[in-house]
Amino acid sequence: MKNFRPLNGISTVQVEKFLYMKEEGRMLPVYICEDDAKIRAAQKEYLEKQIMIEGYDMEVVLCSGHPREIIEAVKESPGRGIYFLDIELVGEPMDGFGLGQEIRKLDSRGFLIYVTAFPDLAFETFRYHLEALDYIVKGNPVKMQEGIRHCLKVITERMRKEKGEEREFFSVKVMDVVKHIPVDEIVFFETTGRTHRIELHGQNDRIDFIGSMQELEEKLGERFLRVHRAYLVNLEQIAQLDLKGREILMKNGETCMFSRGMKGALLERM
Repeated sequence: MKNFRPLNGISTVQVEKFLYMKEEGRMLPVYICEDDAKIRAAQKEYLEKQIMIEGYDMEVVLCSGHPREIIEAVKESPGRGIYFLDIELVGEPMDGFGLGQEIRKLDSRGFLIYVTAFPDLAFETFRYHLEALDYIVKGNPVKMQEGIRHCLKVITERMRKEKGEEREFFSVKVMDVVKHIPVDEIVFFETTGRTHRIELHGQNDRIDFIGSMQELEEKLGERFLRVHRAYLVNLEQIAQLDLKGREILMKNGETCMFSRGMKGALLERM
């Protein structure tokens, strides 16, 4: 794969193809970071029970109340993993959000699940750009088990879908984290009005980053069309066109404008 030059010398965006295949003999590692020993033991016991009952290709490799131990373990055995993280880690130099940020530097595609007594903090995962899979409240053991069971099922289904499947991903660095977004899940890109700032509108996320619309247009190819100076749209995500109002309705319900001169190109490409 060829290398892509930095956008305006500020950021690096690239489009990559990943072939997801199960690594022979490698279980998907599960890490638990919880400062309460009793809850930590309960999580480990239930996870191991579910993995055994369902025959999941997973293995609990580390349970700890110390975030540094989790980080070191991931460094020693790099690869995609599953992480059940408490938010409040009493007596530790970082909380669960800080730990999540460090994990993301090492495992950008891992599954982060927060298990906490404070559901109101869920929005913080977006502020820290953590892309958490789920948020489980641990006050009720039955609800916690239901949450864990649901997460394992979702992860298994996602891995099964990815296995043996080649997908193209849009990779972009946001702060200290490299994000990989499936190209077919990108709805459109929009300029934000600030110099070199672009917002990616995806099916499941919005990401603000430093970039260039012109370079995005070049890298993403014919599946995307620059319909307006402010919009670069995924043609496969278009639901319908309002030709009179020059408005595009996307499949996720969002809308964007197209310029008068792009009407013909849109009709032809669709």
